[in-house]
Amino acid sequence: MSPRCVRRPPVLLVLVHGGAALLAVASLAVTVDTGLTERPVAVAFGVLVAVGELARWTGARVREAAPLGGAGALAYALLGEHAGRHTEHGVAQVVGVVLAGALLGSVPHIARGRGPSADQLARRLLTVGFAAVCFQPLYNQGVFDGWSGPPYALLLVALLALTALCDAVLAAALAHCRTGWPFAPLLREELRAMPGIGSAVVATGVVMALAVAVVGLWALPVFSLPLLLTQLSLRRYAAVRTTYRQTIASLARATEIAGYTPAGHARRVAALSLAVGRDLGLSGPELTVLEHAALMHDIGQLSLVDPVPDGATAGLPAAEQRRIALLGGAVVRQTGVDAAVAVVVERQADPYREQPPAARIVRAVNAYEEKAHGAGPGGPLKALEALEELRLGTAGDYAPDVVEALARVLARDCLTLPLAG
Repeated sequence: MSPRCVRRPPVLLVLVHGGAALLAVASLAVTVDTGLTERPVAVAFGVLVAVGELARWTGARVREAAPLGGAGALAYALLGEHAGRHTEHGVAQVVGVVLAGALLGSVPHIARGRGPSADQLARRLLTVGFAAVCFQPLYNQGVFDGWSGPPYALLLVALLALTALCDAVLAAALAHCRTGWPFAPLLREELRAMPGIGSAVVATGVVMALAVAVVGLWALPVFSLPLLLTQLSLRRYAAVRTTYRQTIASLARATEIAGYTPAGHARRVAALSLAVGRDLGLSGPELTVLEHAALMHDIGQLSLVDPVPDGATAGLPAAEQRRIALLGGAVVRQTGVDAAVAVVVERQADPYREQPPAARIVRAVNAYEEKAHGAGPGGPLKALEALEELRLGTAGDYAPDVVEALARVLARDCLTLPLAG
């Protein structure tokens, strides 16, 4: 392995994890030294966070896998009163209680090898710590004395909105460090996801903090139920989407089972297309269409009487490529898959200036995969040759920005490929 392929943790990743670990150790040390203030309140919120972690959504690609735990942690960070009495817990106790609850609730998941990642735990601690730092010292000094009603509620909403924004920036930065994908598109995706489950977490956190201030701890189970029901509905929705994607993957394998394309070709094209799409900054819905179209891009070959040798359509005459693409689009439309996917499949053989972005990506990645796959010991050299062929074809066949994005993705994957310029 070449020196450039040695994976070293980025400085930002080390700083984030180190900062979260330092915050956790310091908070636990202070809490143990001073003891718990308002022990029943601390225990109640710790149990709530633990229950939220027990209900964690494992194995799902979602922004907030434990919404109840997140809402409970934020509510405790912004808790100023309990049943009409001022609270006196500080930042250290908030972080210590949240950490203890999160670890306790994660034990069953960790035992099954599905515990929260280091990034998720670091985000939870840092965002909760940020919210607590913004609120608790000022509240304990009496800055918010006299605040009540709508102004106080709006204050909590503003603080949690700022916390959610910081969490989005942190999540995008961590994803950038882990994957090397551009930061700006990752941040846009995080911000787009905030109005969904993120807004429910913020709203529940505010309502919990306000309700406990008035009626006490009995408010916690009452206001936990809506968020748990929302999480259940999202699980069912995700199950439907998983079944939908499995159906598409099964359809994509039909060309492999029939011997029209090499085994694993559709999956490789889909994976590489997604990486290129992320590098180019496509949004979440656009990436979904791109993935499904890449999986089904060769399905038109099922209509051929004589299979194309090795399923390599990139070397066929342009008219034949368009005919196969149109046949594939017709098949996709009959399956009930999103019409946008059919459009990408139909347009993948058009001149790139007339194609939608997803079709440009599928065409270039499919051509690269057909030229580079199965090269055996000469794989790296064949990959270089394939990429140079695509670069030579940017005058009319392949979009230059897509080809260069493909080169960047391959370079990050430790295929020593030269970048243009």
